[in-house]
Amino acid sequence: MAALGAAGIAFGAKVQEFGVSVASGLGVLLPEGNHFRIYSVSGTYPVVTRDRYRLVVDGLVERRATFTLADLEAMPRTSFVRDFQCVTGWRVPQVHWEGVRLSEILDTVGVRPGAVALSFDSFDNTDTESLTLSQARLPDVIVAYRMLGAPVTTEHGGPVRLYVAPMFGYKSLKWLSAIHVVDQVQPGFWERNGYPVNGWIDGSTGANDPGST
Repeated sequence: MAALGAAGIAFGAKVQEFGVSVASGLGVLLPEGNHFRIYSVSGTYPVVTRDRYRLVVDGLVERRATFTLADLEAMPRTSFVRDFQCVTGWRVPQVHWEGVRLSEILDTVGVRPGAVALSFDSFDNTDTESLTLSQARLPDVIVAYRMLGAPVTTEHGGPVRLYVAPMFGYKSLKWLSAIHVVDQVQPGFWERNGYPVNGWIDGSTGANDPGST
């Protein structure tokens, strides 16, 4: 954990240097961000209203689907309290999260043979992320629409974001717009700029995950 945290700080410095040149909003710390550091790789906070929100799920699925926020809220709800840990070292303890398990969404659309991983898109049209199927099916990996006891705000990635509890914060993509079921891991924005593809907080290598790279 200590070694990866130190590496994260080094990675973070490189990525933030990169981000500043392309996005003036990278690394902004809002005065009332509940001690979160609010990052935006595009330099903007995309505003998507509740009524206009749509989540597309496609790729190697039996049934391509588009979910509204109301659709997500109607699915079985999961809530828990977990820390939010950034790879660069800062942490927000005891954050309340609420949403639908990612595995529930996958079961709804059906996953076809040959699927190995998921690729995620953001409404900022810049940030992306990835998880293997086994990672995505962990019980504390959710599509979140509430945090800190309220709907997810725009600054925190709302109205809907990904939250991957066992991994560092960069894996929890904000402003989630699409989930693509794919046949290989596709490293996301932060990984292409220096972060580990598997961002386990506990230092796991993911060696038992057949889709890990």
